[in-house]
Amino acid sequence: MWRCLRNAPVWQKNLWACAIVAFIVSAGMSQLAPLLPLYIHELGIEDLAEVAEWSGIAYGCNFVTLALISPLWGALADAYGRKPMVLRATLWLSVCMCLMGMAQNVYQLTGLRFIQGALSGFQGAVIPLVMAQTPEERSGWAMSILVTGQVSGALVGPLLGGWISQLAGIRENFFIMGACALAGFLILFFFVREDFTRPEKRERQSWKERYAFPVSRPLILLFLTTFAVQFALMSIAPVITVYVKHLVPESEHVALLAGGIFAATGLASILAATSAGRCVDRQGACRVLPVFLICAGLICIPHVFVRNPWELGVLRFLLGLASVGILPAINSLLKRHTPPEYFSRVFSANFSHQSLGIFVGSLLGGHVASWFGVEYVFYLSALMLLLNACVFLLLFPRAGR
Repeated sequence: MWRCLRNAPVWQKNLWACAIVAFIVSAGMSQLAPLLPLYIHELGIEDLAEVAEWSGIAYGCNFVTLALISPLWGALADAYGRKPMVLRATLWLSVCMCLMGMAQNVYQLTGLRFIQGALSGFQGAVIPLVMAQTPEERSGWAMSILVTGQVSGALVGPLLGGWISQLAGIRENFFIMGACALAGFLILFFFVREDFTRPEKRERQSWKERYAFPVSRPLILLFLTTFAVQFALMSIAPVITVYVKHLVPESEHVALLAGGIFAATGLASILAATSAGRCVDRQGACRVLPVFLICAGLICIPHVFVRNPWELGVLRFLLGLASVGILPAINSLLKRHTPPEYFSRVFSANFSHQSLGIFVGSLLGGHVASWFGVEYVFYLSALMLLLNACVFLLLFPRAGR
């Protein structure tokens, strides 16, 4: 592969470097979701319902600050370059993860998650870096490569996290996450090239000139789609471990089982990501996006009726197949409807909606599981995905063409 890349254009070299970093960072960060309920229990929360509730709060709270601060980082990226923003995100992510490993109670853990959201945001920084340099006709394929790196890490991470937690302890996992982020920082620093020309300075720019961008109906619909998809998919994440515990209450390997179930989604995404990206480029994102949404929504419903972990793992695998093309399709449409000088701001705004969806989904998912039972979280996710598909089919063709 390296021989082929010697004569490849810069955008392809940067794409592969970013995909490798996405794999490393994702391998670290994906350990968090299945281990967070166990870490919260270790920090002194005993009741299972409270563990589910705090898991939703701690998992989702950093996405509040991500949603609020991402537009600022996007404006700075458009002004000073996108590579510095990716470097900033990975370095602070490393620091925050190590500090979480030293937390003494759930309040410190939650506070550090807030800080992580304000200072990091790797995904929101790396996507504009890749998409700004990628030709539009290859944008779906490029996003599929980046997604493959992310989900490959998501496949390895939960298994690695469950194994490390049994051998060394849950706290040690946070230092592993920090080391992964630091490795990503070094790769980006030495191997990614950005030919960025700073825009001409204007005297006394207003706030609107610095941070705003032209808003169109297609962009609004894509932002709302991103929010709804992340809400639906991530409301499930914090309660999977609790659901596994409910299915096998006597098992001593809940962390390993939960890690394997999380990894099933990643495995499906690895197998389907490249094909989904090519499908987006050939068939058109407008056509395939609602199909992906409907399939993902329908697959969420049978989660309610599982009776053992392997059935849950099979359904998570199918959900990974159905949902892997959603983000490449959204990002391809964003690139089509965004002027080049506003790339980072628009993608950062989209990442803000993504972060907000993750926060609201995680928080509401934890509360719904605590109040009504884990099964109702899957009904909620299915409803959001199917409604989103209907809205997109009704409104986007008229607004986006």
